[in-house]
Amino acid sequence: MKFVLAPDSFKESMKAKHAAHAMEKGIKTVFPEAECVIVPMADGGEGTVESLVSATNGRIVLVDVIGPLGDKVTAQYGLVGDGKTAVIEMASASGLELISLEERNPLRSTTYGTGQLMKDALEKGVSKFLIGIGGSATNDGGVGMLQALGVSFKDQSGEELPFGGGELHRLHSIDMSGLDARLKTAQIDVACDVTNPLIGDNGASAIFGPQKGATPAMVKTLDASLAHYAQVIKGHLRKDIADIEGAGAAGGLGAGLLAFLNANLRKGIDLVIEYTQLEDIVKGADYVFTGEGSIDHQTLFGKTPYGVATVAKKHSVPVIAFAGRIGDGVESLYDNGFTAIVGIVKELSSLDEALKNGEANLTAATETICRVIKMER
Repeated sequence: MKFVLAPDSFKESMKAKHAAHAMEKGIKTVFPEAECVIVPMADGGEGTVESLVSATNGRIVLVDVIGPLGDKVTAQYGLVGDGKTAVIEMASASGLELISLEERNPLRSTTYGTGQLMKDALEKGVSKFLIGIGGSATNDGGVGMLQALGVSFKDQSGEELPFGGGELHRLHSIDMSGLDARLKTAQIDVACDVTNPLIGDNGASAIFGPQKGATPAMVKTLDASLAHYAQVIKGHLRKDIADIEGAGAAGGLGAGLLAFLNANLRKGIDLVIEYTQLEDIVKGADYVFTGEGSIDHQTLFGKTPYGVATVAKKHSVPVIAFAGRIGDGVESLYDNGFTAIVGIVKELSSLDEALKNGEANLTAATETICRVIKMER
């Protein structure tokens, strides 16, 4: 029998790879000779680097970069097994997690460190990028990233703009002559699961600015700055990016990637499925096991288990999903490729205990399901 084990992480309990190994342990108890193919998954957000590095026998690269507020931080990215593809989570270099609540200030924060990660990857021969842009601390339209890659943004007096989204209203000219030439032929895929435009009531500043520390007055300043940025881009590059879906992601980093690097914005889970070659792996499997910490009606909106189930359904492979929490609305999942959805918590316990015992509980739940499968067979 062939089992494909393709879970996401169970947040605060176990990483995707550990969840897959816990499943394997339960399977082997019942089917010692079974083939278990482990494919740690993610949806383009936190954990994507680790999942793809693990799934492709790649490696993690550590780089000292400029953090979101201009100080030095040690960030990381992944090189997948072929050595030609880099997986970058922008939050590692430019994320909210790097700044205390009191320090958050999207007028000043920069994506420069994200550009430095890309630059380092280019130096290592990378020609293909997968960039996850969730968790940003920034609202600079990707200008910092682009400055690190050689693009110049000058004010009316010819001075380079300082870091921060609050400076974009001074932008007068753009010079792309210094852009790293290797980016002209590089493929850049961006995991982007939001559809917000760059500016306006649903734009980057209004929707995401407050969580990055923006006051109502700052939101107005930032939105006006991004609107000016979009106008200058339209004048210099003949590209209108203000209202494109996803341009507002990560404080406008989506817009910068689209306008200057011709990136492709796609759903995170679709990219991870492609990069792990999950569809080829699923062909011929007897069962696919997936899961994550919580499964509910929102799982249908691009979450990992849904993406995995969609692939399996194409090849008529049964899908069992495991979760620490099963919420409302899961009935709809049974019409979308899921064969069964199984809760792993064995007994009434505190949240801390449930998180601590996650791997053991997942192994036990997997073993139980396999015993049912064995009986049916």
